[in-house]
Amino acid sequence: MRTLVPAPLTAAAFAPFGDVLDATGDFRLINAGLCQRHHDRAQLDFGPDGRAGISVFQAQPRALPYSFDLIECHPDGSQAFLPMTQHPFLVIVADSPASSPLAFLTNGAQGINLHRGTWHGVLTPLHAPGLFAVVDRIGQTPNLVEHRFDAAWTVLPPST
Repeated sequence: MRTLVPAPLTAAAFAPFGDVLDATGDFRLINAGLCQRHHDRAQLDFGPDGRAGISVFQAQPRALPYSFDLIECHPDGSQAFLPMTQHPFLVIVADSPASSPLAFLTNGAQGINLHRGTWHGVLTPLHAPGLFAVVDRIGQTPNLVEHRFDAAWTVLPPST
């Protein structure tokens, strides 16, 4: 069996694949000093023929251990997942379909922005409701490539 253990999601570890969206680090105060603005956390990329769209996804929660054999990429645009509840979710990424995937576990207060062309697993909430705002490319051409591994990978619970 091919297994992965998810690492905590950090900006440094996730940088080759995308951006971590959270309310940490530098900020400026707005709204009469009552709100911290963590400014410009990700660069959205929708290619020359796309535009930004905001969708709402409601995904069924999964549990660890979690087995998967499908990854996908969006060659024409980035894709941001912003959880609408504060529950951890699983993030699976890979350099390519020929490479071993990596698994990350969010802390419940993080979203992600996947760079254009990043291979990744499907949306994998670990708690109900699996409700996410998704910012991605809207355009006339398809923006999805899927790959199935010849053998499944299993993500184990993190060791404590």
